[in-house]
Parts: sequence; structure tokens; C-alpha cells
Amino acid sequence: MPRFAANLTMLFTEDPFLNRFALARIGGFKAVEFLFPYPYSKEEIKTNLDAYALKLVLHNLPAGDWDAGERGIACHPDRVEEFRSGVAKAIEYATYLNVGQLNCLAGKVPAGVDSKLVHETFVSNLKYAAEQLKKANIKLLIEPINTFDIPGFYLSKTQQAIDIMDEVGSDNLYLQYDIYHAQRMEGEIANTMQKHLSRIAHIQLADNPGRNEPGTGEINYEYLFGLLDQIGYKGWIGCEYKPLKNTAAGLGWMHRYEHSYQESAYA
Repeated sequence: MPRFAANLTMLFTEDPFLNRFALARIGGFKAVEFLFPYPYSKEEIKTNLDAYALKLVLHNLPAGDWDAGERGIACHPDRVEEFRSGVAKAIEYATYLNVGQLNCLAGKVPAGVDSKLVHETFVSNLKYAAEQLKKANIKLLIEPINTFDIPGFYLSKTQQAIDIMDEVGSDNLYLQYDIYHAQRMEGEIANTMQKHLSRIAHIQLADNPGRNEPGTGEINYEYLFGLLDQIGYKGWIGCEYKPLKNTAAGLGWMHRYEHSYQESAYA
């Protein structure tokens, strides 16, 4: 059965961030993820994880000035030292919080920079980060993101990510497959996940259009959850969606699926 992790950046936003751990547990989650832990101390986060018996399954490397619209700096040639400092900071947090994987956001293509240099910078940064994270026993992930939501984002398609992973040549670099982003850019969700299963370390979900909870759009999540069981996906699925209304009220999709799964298991 798929294991769901609440994305605390997107869910339970009716409450302050540090209050969302308790709400995730009440909502039925046993694991959480979020974009960035860095505005808070490691100790604050660990206290909440421990208090509510939650596992932290993912967060991102530092990604520049998020509030100013930056969405990663890994492809920016003039930010390499900042990127490397961010890798060290992320490892510090992940080690303390027992996080086994970190996502690296490529970032938007910097204006006026040669495309070859952008590519070379991204590959070089990934080689560095993959090596550093491997020493700490942490997986490095990269995530294609749709360019409708983030125009100019450098990494936007699955095959592009696979080609870059091959070029980097590290056994510590994996794909973070976001179903919502993939649906917007290319479709072929089921076949793509099955084809690249061995290279996918983490999956995220949201429906389309709207990026709301499963069941509000066009994606057949009941089928996809069954497929992931069938093909043997063992990782977590991060619930990175915008609740259509109230977060708790919108969790019916998950509880219905869990109930139907339990019924079928005992049939």
C-alpha cells in the first residue's frame, strides 16, 4: 500500500508551521515533508517530529531567495559557492533530523547566460552534491517542474532529468517524480513511472488542473496507486497539493483509499 507523507509547506496552512506537525498526525499521517527547514532550528523541528512520532522523509537544499521568486540556484554559474555552502547546511539539518534524501531544485535559467554554461554548471553542482551527500548516507534527488507554474525553470521533463543523471554518472542521484508537474508537461504518467521505477526515489502528488487534492481533477489516482503497488514502488508519496478548501476536510481521498485497500486485503 502506498505510504503518504504530508507536505507541511502546502497542507495545514491554516496554522503556523510548527503547529502543523500535530495536525498531520491527527489527520492520519505517519510522515511529513516540506520545502525548507532552515527558518527554524534543527531542535525545534526534531522536538515536533518526536512529539508526534513522525518521520521526516524529504526537504530541499537551500534554493536562493524564495520570497523574491528564486526557485533554486543549481544552474546559476555565479552562485556555485553559495550552492556548495547550501549543500553543507542541508547535510547538517538532514543528519540531525535523520532525513535520508534531499531534493535539489535546478532553478530558473539565468538571463543572458549561455545555455551550455547553464547545463555544465548544473551537472557540476550535481556531481559535487551527490558526492557530499553520499558521504553522509543521504540520497540526492532532482525534480522536473512544469514551466506553466514556474516559467523558465531549467529542468522540466523526465527524459531531460534521466539524461542529466546519466551524464553526472553518480550512483547517488535519483529522480523525484511529481505526478502533477509531469501531467502538465508530458502525460504518460503510468508508463513513465514503470519505465524509470529503479531511478525514482520519491513521488509527489496533486491533481490537475488546480493542483488540488486527488479526486478534484483529471488524474486517475486510484489506478496509479494500484499500479505503484503492482510494480513494487517502496518509497513515500508526498502530498504536495493545495487543499481546495480546508486541509482536514480534504483528506477524505486518502481515508477512502486506505479503507478500500484494507477491505480488499482482507477479502
